[in-house]
Amino acid sequence: MGNQLDEMNPVTMDEGRNINVIAKQIPVTLTGTENMIPTIMYAVGLVFALIGLFTMVFGGEAGGGLVFIAIGAIICFIVYKKLKDASAYFSGLEQKINAYASEIDNYLEQRVIILNNARDLVEKSINLDKEVFIDLAKYRSGNFSPADRQKLDGDLRAAERSLNVALESYPDLRSQATIMDAMQQNSYLQREITASRSAYNDAVYQWNREIFVFPFNKIVAAREGRTTRIPYIASKEVKEAARGQFFK
Repeated sequence: MGNQLDEMNPVTMDEGRNINVIAKQIPVTLTGTENMIPTIMYAVGLVFALIGLFTMVFGGEAGGGLVFIAIGAIICFIVYKKLKDASAYFSGLEQKINAYASEIDNYLEQRVIILNNARDLVEKSINLDKEVFIDLAKYRSGNFSPADRQKLDGDLRAAERSLNVALESYPDLRSQATIMDAMQQNSYLQREITASRSAYNDAVYQWNREIFVFPFNKIVAAREGRTTRIPYIASKEVKEAARGQFFK
């Protein structure tokens, strides 16, 4: 088979294409045959064991009978262990994804505190618009839901823009080391949040790939009702800002 993608004769889209994350969870499903695979393998192991038993009882060959029994036991044990290992693997991977989400929450909470502190410092010098900070206080607790995490990200970006506008309008504020230190900490935390989101998305990709690996992962995932997970989605505001005009 030749190359499926031929860079020498490409089909291009000069107008470009906008890409969005599809927020849909896909359940893992099995056909009747796929669902029967563990049962069939157990049956094969049982058949070997029965052949060994009959060989020992009626054939008088203890050695040969024990070999068949051992083969049957090994087959059954391998199937059992593979199913248990797959279930444990998904549980561990689920905890890993949750840990990455918690790490993002931790950085978001720290960023809330930093921006509120910076707001207080700036307000001592000028009358800062408070509207973008009104909802930030409730986010000090951390442990956000996915929806809260998305909203908070937008609120924090709006707050950061408000502070940056103030610093641009009042250049003398930049001479205050505490304010600039707070804004530097904010920039650092934003980079950490971005890195944590990448790690989170990598773990989600790993999950979405592994639950469909045939046979044992897929069988266990389907029996346990597992579904694909949705990666981090940038807010509409962030996407529009990224397409905006930065230099005039």
